[in-house]
Amino acid sequence: MGHGGNVIDELVTDHREVEELFGKIEGLPPGHQDRKLYADQATIELVRHSVAEEQYLYPAVREHVPNGDAIADKELEDHAKAEQIMKDLEGCDAGDPDFDRLIGMLMNEIRMHVADEEENLFPSLRQACPMDALNELGDKVRQAKKTAPTRPHPSAPDKPPMNKLLGPGAGMVDRMRDALTGRGKKQD
Repeated sequence: MGHGGNVIDELVTDHREVEELFGKIEGLPPGHQDRKLYADQATIELVRHSVAEEQYLYPAVREHVPNGDAIADKELEDHAKAEQIMKDLEGCDAGDPDFDRLIGMLMNEIRMHVADEEENLFPSLRQACPMDALNELGDKVRQAKKTAPTRPHPSAPDKPPMNKLLGPGAGMVDRMRDALTGRGKKQD
């Protein structure tokens, strides 16, 4: 979280980090308790990433990219599907029969979303948006990830201005809950 560079570089680095967590999950046998740890870590990163995209990337896509409204709306639909899966996954332990099904669905959904962004949306944005605007968006995305929620909130607003008003409060509550429960941290 918070890598530097323009918005595209920042988000691609996030994609690689989540894929690394998915690889760790896939590398462990079903039922292994660390699968839940890595799933929680992936969820934390995905929620922060999604919130930042919803606050800054998709409004920029709407403004700069031809057919940007339709593209942003499709991306928001992808986020809604993934967020609901993450919410369902949140209540499962690694040994739960639904865990493997849900984590598989999440990995598939995210991998398709990442491929679409990296192959279509990002090249269009890079072509349509000046580099200084991309750099400024990178800074805004990094800031947004610092205060973003860490848990899925499927019913929360996903478009400005309401997402920018409510996100930091939910983020503070989520981070407090995570600190109290140790969520996303390896237990010794």
